[in-house]
Amino acid sequence: MSNSELACTYASLILSDDGIPITADKIATLVKAAGVTVESYWPGMFARLLESKSIGDLVANVGSGGGGGGPAAAGGAAPAAGGAAAPKAPEPEPE
Repeated sequence: MSNSELACTYASLILSDDGIPITADKIATLVKAAGVTVESYWPGMFARLLESKSIGDLVANVGSGGGGGGPAAAGGAAPAAGGAAAPKAPEPEPE
């Protein structure tokens, strides 16, 4: 994550914590007051994102992750940890 992204993230968190509506101008003002130089598009991107998302919801769901893994593979899947695969009986040789 770049310094610009971090600065806009912290500014958005500050505004949200104080109950102030999050706008590009307010993010830019806080970032400038902190003495951080950011590209001009970052505050607008954060403001547009946060128009439709609540920071509280984003923070609350930070650990929920994605959809997780798919179903286990059938057949040649590895045995469970701690258990060893049963040894195969030797096959008789054809005569």
